[in-house]
Amino acid sequence: MTKKIDSTFIQIIHPVCCGLDVHKDKISACLLTVGRNGEEIHELREFNTFTESLYEMKKWLISNNCPVVAMESTGVYWRPIHNILEDSMKVFLVNARHIKNVPDAKQI
Repeated sequence: MTKKIDSTFIQIIHPVCCGLDVHKDKISACLLTVGRNGEEIHELREFNTFTESLYEMKKWLISNNCPVVAMESTGVYWRPIHNILEDSMKVFLVNARHIKNVPDAKQI
């Protein structure tokens, strides 16, 4: 009798989501989606921190049906981003120290 092995490491909770690394002058965004065959697809973009660019980022996220954003930020640079995105999607501010303890979190 052959035993079937489940090789799934992580259960997909959000098939579309985005991670933001927020700095004073720029935002690095990684949009993650699950393709039709179950493959992970990621798109990287950078935005500056002017209001017009934040609305451009919001438009990009909405056009990709992104319901969840997690952002890592030092200081208070996350506040304008949160204010612009909060009416359209769930926005989480995450602590980098907590994320680095997640196994394989930085492999992308």
